[in-house]
Amino acid sequence: MEFRNRDIISIKDFSKEEILHIIKTAKKFIPFAEGKKYSDALRGKILSSLFFEPSTRTRLSFESAMHRLGGSVIGVVETTTSSVKKGETLSDTVRMADAYSDVIVLRHSQEGAARLAAEFAEHPVINAGDGAGHHPTQCLLDLFTILNEKKRIEGLNIVLLGDLKYGRTVHSLAYALALFGANLTFVSPKTLEMPKEVVKECKNLGAKPKSTTVLEKAIKDADVLYVTRIQKERFPDPEEYNKVASSYRVDLSLLSKAKRNMIVMHPLPRVTEIAPEVDKTPHAVYFKQAFNGILVRMAILHLILGGKTR
Repeated sequence: MEFRNRDIISIKDFSKEEILHIIKTAKKFIPFAEGKKYSDALRGKILSSLFFEPSTRTRLSFESAMHRLGGSVIGVVETTTSSVKKGETLSDTVRMADAYSDVIVLRHSQEGAARLAAEFAEHPVINAGDGAGHHPTQCLLDLFTILNEKKRIEGLNIVLLGDLKYGRTVHSLAYALALFGANLTFVSPKTLEMPKEVVKECKNLGAKPKSTTVLEKAIKDADVLYVTRIQKERFPDPEEYNKVASSYRVDLSLLSKAKRNMIVMHPLPRVTEIAPEVDKTPHAVYFKQAFNGILVRMAILHLILGGKTR
């Protein structure tokens, strides 16, 4: 398996074996991510962090991962402080970042932006989210979390809940879970159903996904409940958002209907879809999930930049 200088644009670009290799590599970085060990595997390497959409966990975990590996970070976190405000094109911004660094991490509102950026960059480009398109590193950390908590994916009953139409995290994850043989149930309002092309891809991989609007029914046999926020920023019409904003809420009453060992995941941030009291239950793993992002992103950076073996 060859990872060096490879772009990370979509989870579909990777085989099951390659995904498992990334996850296996990520586990080795636990003591480094916890600050118990030091690595200079990427000393002298520079990461360009180009975030043209808001981000907390993805941006900070990538930057933390690079620093934990001994590298450094430059970047843009607001378009108002960059030449984008002056009218500079994405291609020109990418060319400049490419000249200044060894890897580019890009978040952009336009679907396909990361793949476009990869055409203009000599160094690897990592997609940190492109509109309603893909979020491959989030998908990898989600798979890592499920395997770490459940020890397998094949045969698990996994419910994806919330904004399945605009949610790039669930688009990537549904494909990957189908690849690994999970049983999928999609729960959403009718207007936010999983796109037909994603459903078709899952079926082509051998999955038989179910769709429903009733969470209480779907949760009874679930091993994993993956919750997503209804994304106000993706709605062209605010009125349409208001109609579905409070469609689902995961609380203690709902969890009383679930298996005792079911885990609740969320890519975060959350708004009202998970009640705060859920945080203290054994079901909640979403903060562990967020930490796992550092491990997975350390593994990816190490692999594609040819990090020195410790």
